[in-house]
Amino acid sequence: MSRPDPLSDPLHEVEHTLIRPRPVLPEPPPAPPASPLRHVTPVAGPTSGPPPGPPNGPPPARPTAPSGGPPPGLPAPEAGTEPRRFMTATDFLDRRADAAEPGPATWGWRGRIRRWSGGAIRPRMGPAERAYEQDRALIQKDFHGPVTIAFINPKGGAAKTTGVLAAGYTFGTVRGGGVVAWDNNETRGTLGIRGSRSSHTKTTKELLGDLDKFADVSQSRIGDLGSYVRSQGDAHFDVLASDESPNVTGQIHADDFNSIHQLLTRFYRVILVDTGNNMRAENWLAAADAADLLVVTSTVREDTGYSGLWMLDALQEAGYQNLKYKTVTVLSDPSTTVDGKLAADLVDVYQQRTRGVYRVPYDPALVAGSVLPYNQLSHGTRMSWLRACAGMTSAL
Repeated sequence: MSRPDPLSDPLHEVEHTLIRPRPVLPEPPPAPPASPLRHVTPVAGPTSGPPPGPPNGPPPARPTAPSGGPPPGLPAPEAGTEPRRFMTATDFLDRRADAAEPGPATWGWRGRIRRWSGGAIRPRMGPAERAYEQDRALIQKDFHGPVTIAFINPKGGAAKTTGVLAAGYTFGTVRGGGVVAWDNNETRGTLGIRGSRSSHTKTTKELLGDLDKFADVSQSRIGDLGSYVRSQGDAHFDVLASDESPNVTGQIHADDFNSIHQLLTRFYRVILVDTGNNMRAENWLAAADAADLLVVTSTVREDTGYSGLWMLDALQEAGYQNLKYKTVTVLSDPSTTVDGKLAADLVDVYQQRTRGVYRVPYDPALVAGSVLPYNQLSHGTRMSWLRACAGMTSAL
């Protein structure tokens, strides 16, 4: 059989030869005449005109992807909502953070073993150290906005001022700043003289007189407020003192409180309010209304404990709702020895009235009456206030 001549043979035969699969098979017999690629049904009408169109009827359906509906037996998602089928990037980071192991122990015999071994042996934290780290992490959490915590008890000597300073020290050092302690006494309080001194003596009186300086939000700065508050140094919080002039008879009213409070919320994240002893005063009631959390302070004494309970009764009768969930209690020991039965009774009754009760041991640095030396607070006092402030944060 002669080989095809690429110069004279028809083109379709050459193409037929080129696409022949390997190995080469004998040439097939000649194919019958080609039939049309599709069958067109004749229609009545003139024979001339445009070529016939595509066949009638729907085209064959393409393969479709799975519908994405819920598997059988699972409830269907609500109408208009897209079911979330995969872990988001935020979910991934949250899961990684939750699964992260805390660092090696630094306290006690576990910490000593780690140091003695040069880090070759890394014991896990014990329960006390783990609780300490959890309390710190809780205090450092982000709030949805500025929060106000009012320390209340209508009796003098109930550890309101020292409680505000200790809480300011704890929130300030753990959170790294953004905290102010405000003496909201209607006349003259002692927060200014118990806190660290400053180069100026301005108080709420001068701030009220200069509120116009802060009216323009776009121009007022936290540095401008620094000439009215007193920095507490390494404690990382500020103190706004009450009026200290002996010849002034005016009082702080509700409107005054609201104006100052609105200003402080622009520059601070945590506002600690030291209230006076007159719960019928306008500024006292305004503080209770503005507070996100109330802290009942009391010493382990029958009279101060009774005063705090009487105050809760009065607030309840005045229409304050959900006091149990909006209030915590801090009980401070007034001396090295306290009545154990009285302490247990106070803890029991305040647990019924508030969402948590926190005990603070006796500390000479808190009861001396002079400027509070933050660096001289005992370890027990620091740990107790850390736990108390963590409880306050969990309530916010």
